[in-house]
Formats: sequence, C-alpha cells, structure tokens
Amino acid sequence: MMELPLDLMMFAALIGGILIGYPVSFTLAGVATLFAFLGALTGQFDLSLLGALGQRVFGLITNDVLIAIPLFVFMGVVLEKSHIAEDLLETMGRLFGRMKAGLGISVVLVGALLAASTGIVGATVVAMGLIALPTMLRNGYSPSLSCGVVCTAGTLGQIIPPSTLLIILADVMSNAYQQAQFAQGKFTIDTISVGQTFAAAFVPGLMLVSIYIAYLLVRARITPRSVPALAQLDERPSRGAVVRAVVPPVLLIVAVLGSILGGVATPSEAASVGAVGALLMAGSRLGVSSKLIVPGAVALVLLAVVAGTIPVRLQRGDTTGGDYVLAGIYTMLAVAGILAMTYSLARLWRRERLKPAMDSTLTITAMIFATILTASVFSLVFVGLGGEERIAAILEAMPGGAFGALLFCMALIFVLGFFLDFVEITVIVLPLVAPPLILMGHDPMWLAVLIAINLQTSFLTPPFGFSLFYLRGAAPKEVTTGQIYRGVAPFIVLQALGVALVWMLPAIATWLPRALY
Repeated sequence: MMELPLDLMMFAALIGGILIGYPVSFTLAGVATLFAFLGALTGQFDLSLLGALGQRVFGLITNDVLIAIPLFVFMGVVLEKSHIAEDLLETMGRLFGRMKAGLGISVVLVGALLAASTGIVGATVVAMGLIALPTMLRNGYSPSLSCGVVCTAGTLGQIIPPSTLLIILADVMSNAYQQAQFAQGKFTIDTISVGQTFAAAFVPGLMLVSIYIAYLLVRARITPRSVPALAQLDERPSRGAVVRAVVPPVLLIVAVLGSILGGVATPSEAASVGAVGALLMAGSRLGVSSKLIVPGAVALVLLAVVAGTIPVRLQRGDTTGGDYVLAGIYTMLAVAGILAMTYSLARLWRRERLKPAMDSTLTITAMIFATILTASVFSLVFVGLGGEERIAAILEAMPGGAFGALLFCMALIFVLGFFLDFVEITVIVLPLVAPPLILMGHDPMWLAVLIAINLQTSFLTPPFGFSLFYLRGAAPKEVTTGQIYRGVAPFIVLQALGVALVWMLPAIATWLPRALY
C-alpha cells in the first residue's frame, strides 16, 4: 500500500488554515497535533518524538538572543507613543522642503531613522500615513507616489538593524549553519551571532535608502510636477530645532548598534540600553525638565563607560580607599540616572502613554513567542514525517544546482510573503530550507541578508502586502486602494534591484561582518 505524503499534506493544511483566518499559532499547534496522530496511525511517525517538546520549550525560554526582542519592541513602542516621529517628520520636511522631491526624501530619511530606532513596521507605516501622507497630498504630490514612498519607507524596519526580523533570523540561521556543519562531519562548529547579522544587513539597508532617494531625484527630473517643492513653507528650522529632533534618535541608534557591532554589549544588554534611552527621550519629549533628564542620561553614559573601564569590586581583600571613592562616585551616577528614569516613567504614566506602550509590547511579544514556540512543534512533527529529507531532495533536484535551488527558495519565500507574516516564514520555512542551501555552498550571512530583503519586499506586494493594509487603514478617504497598489509597483522593482545587487556583489553583505568579526 502506497504511503500518503503526510508531510506535504501537513504543509498544505497549514496554509489552508491560515488563509481561512484562523490564528497562526493555534493553526501551527493544531495541524502538528493532528498529523502526529495521523502519522502514528499510518506508521509514518513515532509519537515518542513528542517527548522532545519539553526540551524545545525550555531551550526557547532560556535563549539569551531572544531576550532582546521584548526590549527592542518596548523601545520602539515608547518612541512611537511619545510622537517623536512627528517631530522628526516635521523638522525634516521643513529642512528639505525647498527642493523638488524634498518632502519625499525627508520621508525616506525619517523612515530609515525610525527603522533604526524602532524596527516596528506597522507602527512606522501608520504614523507616517497619518502625518506625512496628508502633507504630501496637500502640496501636490502624486497620490500613488506618496503612498509608495510612505509604504516603502515604513518597511525599512525589516532590514535596517536593530530589527526583530534580524534577531529571529540570526537565531534561525545560526541553528541551520550548525546543522549543516554537523552534516558535513564537523564537530568544531562556527555560529552566527546577532551582531554579525546586524553588521551584514547594515550596508544593504543603507543601499536601499540610497536607491529610493536616487529614484525620487530622477523622478523630480523627469516629472517635476509629481514631486513639487513645498508651496507654503514656513521658515527653515533653526539649527537648534534640527539638533533637538534628529540628534537624540541618532545617539540612541549609535548607542545600541555601536555597542553590539563593537562587541561591547550583547544584543540583550544593548536592547536594555535602547529601552532606557527611549524612556528618557520620551520623558523629555513629554515635558519633563531637561535639567533633570539630560544630566541623568549623561550620568548613565559615564557610568557605563567608566565602570567598564575601571571596575570596582569591594568584596576583594585588597580594596583601597580609592576604590571606595570610585564606588561612591558610581553610586551617585547611578542615583542620578535612576531619578531621571523615575521622572520619565511618572510623566509617561500621567500622560497615559506608559500603559498603552506596555500593552502593545506584551501583545507583540506574546504573538512572536507563541509563533516561535508552536512553529517548533510543527517543525518537529514535519521532520518526523520525513519532510526534511523531501525538501532536501527537491532542492538537490532543481535545475541549475545551487543557483537554481536558491532561486526556487527565494521565489517560495516571496510568494509565502503574500499570506504569512515574516515571523511565520522565518521560523517555519527557513529551518527547513536553510541547511540544504548552506550545504550547497551558500554563505549563511549573505543568505540571511538576501532573505531579509526578500521578506521586506513581500510587505509591499499586492494584494496581500501587510504594509498596504496598514496604510489603507491610516490613509485619507480620498486615497484609493488602486492608488496604493500603483504607488508601490516601482518600489517593488527597486527592491528587486537591491536583491540583485546583493546577489551579484556578495561583499555588500559580507564585508562589514568580516571586518568587525
């Protein structure tokens, strides 16, 4: 009797459950349980494999890398709830508004800054849809182009670090890289860190920003009426206004990314720095006296630098009087920082911004971890049914060898991006296809960046691109869905150009991590 292809049926059932609108995490767990028992009844699955679930759950909740996710989410939500994006957009728009396409360029630059400081695509697209899109329309910008710029700038949070996608991707690709090395008979293995993934994505992210700006400048040359200069422009912002709007987010980005890329802090430690920095920025933005916030922030920076350079351990037997003096100074710096944080938290609470930020952080984090956990259950059953061997065989049979296999996987990820969120694709599909691709000779860091840009593109692709839905909910009523779809079309082509450049010139993704690590 011919065996049923339960592994393929299982994947089809998963897609079907998601398409009818059932919650993804419940669908993953339910389909896995159903096909585990079906496999046991037909003799294709050993139920004793489910005994590994406890170990997988424990491995997830003790994963140091994933601890950074709720902290980065909290950082982004706090910045979004405190309307720092509004200040950035207004200041940058006034700064570049006198030149054609200047407002569009300012939206792209603000999108890049928000991506590097928040990393939350939905919040960025909605914020810019509410703030920037009406301004662009009022000043004569083409509705379709305005929608395309806002959608595309909002999705930069997928590729520019620190990004939730890149953290999850680093963990998945590291596991895949280890599996590939074990399959090759290597037992002294290399791993991929979050810092390496951030470094690999940094230059491609800036490259995409440059491509978008170049397109807008060319558009200004060819069809200047579609990207006019601002008709009614207030006086240019003063240097002080630009500094107040731009410098704090940039300093936060430098503190977080610099500490990770420089090897000073782990991702979770850097995420903690980002969360504290976001709290201080939000407190200052919402009216707490800068006489308290700025000294408190400076005190925390000094404490981190000096205590790391000259540590004090009072429990040692050779402690001197100078050590006690330093300990007193460190204590005063810590107290100044704690006071600034306390005032910021109090201000956020009184302005009713802290509770919504905490609610959003809890909701987003729970969604991500529920998906990762249930995807682990799904992959365990899928592998037990022989799905891993089937996928490896399919990729090996692809015409064109390693090139053809990678092209097939990129097309599959792109299509799945119409229906699935990046978290589901990253934790369901990549553990299955990444090990065979690495075994075929593809560099794991380069592969991670290609996949990240591909997933970013799927956010823009009609009819199911998530960014399109976010903007549809935030856009004015006069903006039609058709205009949104037409607006993102040229940017999808630009995304494809970005993928092609990274594909043909791997050094774009591999140079920085090799230089730093």
